Order: sequence, then structure tokens, then C-alpha cells
Amino acid sequence: MTNSSMGNTSVTKHRRALVLYGSESGNAQDIADEMGRMTERLHFSTNVVHLDAVEPSILLDYTVILISISTTGQGDLPNNARRFWTILLRKKLPPTYLHDAHFTVFGLGDSSYPKYNFAARKMQRRLIQLGAEELFSQGEGDEQHPEGYESTFVPWLNSLSEHLLMQYPLEDGIEPIPCDRLLPPKVTLVLDKQEGRANGHSAHTPESFSNDRMVTKTAIVPHVPPTTIFRHGKQDSNSAVELQATLEHNERITPDDHWQDVRHLSFSATEYYNYAPGDILTIFPKNASEDVDQIIDLMGWNEIATSQIKILSRAETISDDRLVSLPIEGYNFGLTLRTFLTEHIDLNAIPRRSFFSLIANFTEDNFQKERLLEFTNPTFVDELYDYTTRPRRSILEVLQEFDTVKIPWQWAAAVFPELRGRQFSIASGGELKYGENGSTRFELLVAIVKYKTVIKKVRQGVCTRYLAGLFPGTSLRVLLRRGDLGISKSDSSRPVLLIGPGTGVAPIRSLIWERLRWARLLHQSANGAAAQDSMRLLGKTVLFYGCRNHKADFFFRGEWKDLKKKIPLQVFTAFSRDQREKRYVQDLVKEQGKLVYELLHETNGVVYVCGSSGKMPLAVRESLIEVFQQNGSMERDHAEVYLTRMEKEGRYKQETW
Repeated sequence: MTNSSMGNTSVTKHRRALVLYGSESGNAQDIADEMGRMTERLHFSTNVVHLDAVEPSILLDYTVILISISTTGQGDLPNNARRFWTILLRKKLPPTYLHDAHFTVFGLGDSSYPKYNFAARKMQRRLIQLGAEELFSQGEGDEQHPEGYESTFVPWLNSLSEHLLMQYPLEDGIEPIPCDRLLPPKVTLVLDKQEGRANGHSAHTPESFSNDRMVTKTAIVPHVPPTTIFRHGKQDSNSAVELQATLEHNERITPDDHWQDVRHLSFSATEYYNYAPGDILTIFPKNASEDVDQIIDLMGWNEIATSQIKILSRAETISDDRLVSLPIEGYNFGLTLRTFLTEHIDLNAIPRRSFFSLIANFTEDNFQKERLLEFTNPTFVDELYDYTTRPRRSILEVLQEFDTVKIPWQWAAAVFPELRGRQFSIASGGELKYGENGSTRFELLVAIVKYKTVIKKVRQGVCTRYLAGLFPGTSLRVLLRRGDLGISKSDSSRPVLLIGPGTGVAPIRSLIWERLRWARLLHQSANGAAAQDSMRLLGKTVLFYGCRNHKADFFFRGEWKDLKKKIPLQVFTAFSRDQREKRYVQDLVKEQGKLVYELLHETNGVVYVCGSSGKMPLAVRESLIEVFQQNGSMERDHAEVYLTRMEKEGRYKQETW
């Protein structure tokens, strides 16, 4: 959370900005942080906090409200924005509830989903309904754009900055804070005082290493434990459960000579935790030791790498006591700089524009400084994309190339992005959920990310690389979170069409096993002849599965044969590389058009599409429209309307990543 008066209290007294975000994966939070830096440079006293940390009524006390929000699941809001949204939806709120509040929204979405940027659009409409005024037109970013969110966010933010300066001009003699001047960091690392004295070091605070380009702030207070140092405000305890899990199995299920390493992992937790198909397990990875060694060597941090440190926050981080505040008591967890770099900093993230702006302050080499600042120039957005996103160049690699950059270790938490947990759809359900003695089992199907880029360098996913190296018996902290598919036992009688290529079959497997459990429960609750007919009460289950090769990546093929004997299950497969013509799941939809139409139109079935985002979901939608046209004698417009109605009724659900 950020707040700063930039040393000009009289200037910011009547210039207050509240930056709110709703974020699931962290992208909307990054966008919000950039918004916050922009308003700070315009001398707004700024708070950055997630939506659930505020009561909507306090929006009236701020000059401007900037909102960054992503869309999740079936057009839903992120977990840390749902409480705020629930309050906004109260019927008793008058249409003047937010009169005089001035806001703008930037939405983050994925155009392969039917409800693209739905959360941002809903938020905008509701705020206007309650009397708020949109001070600047809404911006939208698309994850499917070749240049990602930056392609629209950067020009939108620059235009917003110019608009704010016109609408809220500065006093004579006051200028915006230049981009080449450092803003004070939100969080700072310092040596533990006792540890520092023992090793002959001083416990530095930011003013000890500031320079003439930095706007200094000196008030520092102890911050929160390292596991929550980047979290802004209180998290919704109802949205996720944190637990300790033990890895039981870590098996590669693709052949050694197959191009991709796919793992079937099984975890156990000593207590029972109920979960449903579509629910998510978040894994918190660690950086590889060789990467940590490299950053320590590059920055010259060897002398203090094993020293105990503390995390400090600017005292004025929260200027409004109505916001959910962070605890500020002192903590001593024996945290070392090396541990901090291993567990909390993402060294392999693709750097954002703001990263180049920050590290340009930590080099005295004019050529490298100039080159770094070029990447922050909006007119060079294509060059930034070609240097970072296209070759998937990591932060560590950037610092290896710009070797004159020497970041003070005290700034590590402010300069590097957070190493966030990675979310995986749970692949287990039904009886697979239950372990011995009341314990819980979780199974994951994980493709290990490893590939060569356009510059012929090997890239590895931080989390999957971490998972691939874990041995059975390893204990790790995980987060169990409710998913967005919204599947319940009440749906058991409905027929379902399940479309899941590759590892997208994970949540589908969970659902199929859960349907088997529901069938058995129906059987147990029935008597006599009714018990014999209980299986008929379970709706038909049709699986369309796609992969490259029958022998290499037809996951769980033995299970499907066994499950066919227990529930009404049909499995259709498309192996894209086993014949000359490539076949995909969208081809199966058309080939089995009569069955699909009967399932979805005649018997009111539900379709679930799971797997990789991008072309696949769009191709499946197009195939469904063609099926409705051909088998239902519909015009295309009518077929599209019918599919849209299915979405509104919750009969078309998509979980892609």
C-alpha cells in the first residue's frame, strides 16, 4: 500500500487519490501500482489497496478513484473484490450514493472468454448507477494481444495523466515529479539491529542510501511477516484456505522421449478439506539456487547474503484509518537476504516498463542508463516488446546484460516483483479426495514448462521447474481456493459435454469422479428397484479429449475404460499428430454434431470447456454455432443467440489458462 505527500503537504492536502484493484493472478495489482506511481508524481496523496479493504462510502472523500480489475471465470470479479461488489449491489443504496465521486476503470481480460472484461464493465456501470462520475473513459487490456496488456495500458495511462493534470492543475511553481527521480519505496529491507552489530554492519534505513534523484521519506516502521509482505490489506478468509500439504507422488506420465514432461502429482493434508470440481490449488514456488547465486554475485550482495534482515514499511503507508490496515508490530523470523530472494522475489519474470525506469537509477554508465530509459518511453513500446515479451527475457537476464546496474540490497523488495503462487486446477474428485484417517488428497496434472525462445535460449517455468524437482515427503504451503465452474450435486441429473484437451482434462477428471460419487449416493439412498435405476438418474457424460499422440499424452486412458463400466460415459478422442490431417477437439464437436445438439439443445445439457486459452476456446464456440445451425435448422444469428443464452443460464462454462 502506498501513500506519499512528496514533501509538499500543502500541495497534496486537497489532492487525494485512491487506487483500488481486484486481482487474481497479480496483473491488476501491478497495474494499480503503476497508477499509484503516476498519481504520486502528480502530487496526489495516494493510497493503493485491494477493493475488499475499503467500504464504498469512503470513495466520496477522495479527489479521484482509479480502479484496476481483472475478469475471472465466467465473467466474475476476483476474490479480493467480491465483498466490495456485494455491498455495491445492495438494493437499498440510493442512486445518489456515490454522487461527487470521480472514477475511472482499467479492465484486464482475455478475449478468448465469452465475457471479455465483464468485471470492469459491470463495475463501471454500477458506479455510474450509484451517482459516480466517470472522469476518464474506461481502458481495457487483452491478454491475447501479442503485446499483452501493455499495448493499451501504457497509452491509456499517459492520456489519463495528462487529463488529471488538466482537470486538477498544480499551483504555480509546482511541477510534476520527473520520471528520473526515485519515489520512496513502499517496503525496505534493513539488517536486523542485533545481527547487524554482530557482523559489523549498520542497520541502514532508506536515507542512508538515497541520492539526489530520490524524493526522500524517513518515517519507517516494521512491516509484516515475509509471507505477506506484498499483500495490501486484509485478505478474505472465506475465499481460500491455507494449509500444509505433503507430496506423496511425483510421476512423469509422458514417455522420456516425448517433447513435453507432464507430471501427475499427489498431495495429502492431515485434515479433511472439502472441495469441488473446478477448485484450485495454489503452489508457492522457490527460485532455483543457481539463479539466487547469480543475482547475489551480480549485485555484489555476497557479504550480507546470509545476514538476518527485517522488512520495513513507510510509516505513512496508510493515511486513512478507515482502510484495512497492515499490522506494524515488530517481527523477527530469522529471515536472511538469501531466503528472501529465494522465496519472495520473481527473478524470472518478464520485466515491466516500470522495472527499467527503476533500475536506471542504479547505474552510473550513461550508455546503459540511456538504453534503459528508452524502454520506458511509450513511443518505443514495440522495442520493449521485442526485447522482453517476444524472447521471454527474464529480469535476471536483463541485469546480466545491463551489468553496471547495482541495486542496493535494501531496495530489493521495491524493485523486484513478488514471486506469486501459481494456480492449478485440481484433478481429483469423488473417492480420490479421501485419504486415510480423515485426511485429504489433492491430485494435479502439470505440464512442465521448458522451451526454447526465438533467440534460442531455454526457458523454464519457475513453478513447474520447482515442482519437477520435488521429492515425495516434501512438505509445502499451499492455498485451496474455490473455482469458478460452480458445479454442485444438484447438476448430477443433467447431461454434460466435457471438452478438455491436454492438461485441460484435469478439472474434467475431477468432475467425472465426482459424478460417480453422486451416482453411488443416489444408489445408497434408493431401495429395491429404485436402486437398480439410480444410475439412470445420473445425466449422460460425454468427454471430448484431444492431444498429440495416443501413446504419448492420452492422459488417464485406463481410467476412462474403467469409469465407462460405472457411469454413463462416452469418450471421443482427437489425436492431432497420429495421422496426416490434424484433428482437434473442435473437429470432434462437428463430427458428433447430432449427439452434441441432442445433449445441449434437446436435453438442456451443460458444456464445460477447459484447457489452454487462445484459439481452442474460440474454435470450440465456432463449432458449436455450426452444430446448432446444421442440426437445428438455425440461422447463424439465431445460433449465436442460443449460445449466448446458454452462457447466461450457466450452461456454457469455460476454465482456460
